[in-house]
Amino acid sequence: MTDDEILAEFRAADALLQGHFLLSSGRHSEYYLQCARVLMDTERAGRLATALAAKLPRELRQTIDIVVSPAMGGVIIGHEMGRALGKPAIFVERPTGTFELRRGFAIDPGAKVLMVEDVVTTGLSSREAMEAVRAAGGEVVAEAALVDRSAGSNIDLGVPFYPLVAINFPTYAEDELPETLAGTEAIKPGSRSQAA
Repeated sequence: MTDDEILAEFRAADALLQGHFLLSSGRHSEYYLQCARVLMDTERAGRLATALAAKLPRELRQTIDIVVSPAMGGVIIGHEMGRALGKPAIFVERPTGTFELRRGFAIDPGAKVLMVEDVVTTGLSSREAMEAVRAAGGEVVAEAALVDRSAGSNIDLGVPFYPLVAINFPTYAEDELPETLAGTEAIKPGSRSQAA
């Protein structure tokens, strides 16, 4: 899929929003990609996951034992990536603020893990989820995401990163908002309340 085709999928799902948004990273933006909306259509979710899986080098795809994603945002795309790769898919969640495996999920010692996210902005959630995987005995070999929203900031995840598309909508700190956003209230559409 080309970048234009991928963005067309978001537009078709009314998942490319414009307004004033407070991102889970704590930064502000005029645009927000609501991945849950684009993934609610199972056919579309499957197409996007297949395209994302195709971005991974063949050697990498062959080494993956299990797909892990952080709840909530990564669960659907993580599941679809598991299907596209023919691998089991589980997720980590943070009921007390720190990612952990629950629901009877386990990772075999030394298992090669593909971390899968919906959107990566600063990489903090990814790094925290990877720490939970390592604590459970897994080895994260790469990360894949539907959207790289880091705006070219060269985030360091400590592993190779394979996004389906890079979106470089500007983001702003609270004290650097442009005039168009400064006078409006920010909407927080993300899945968590703490800044990342």
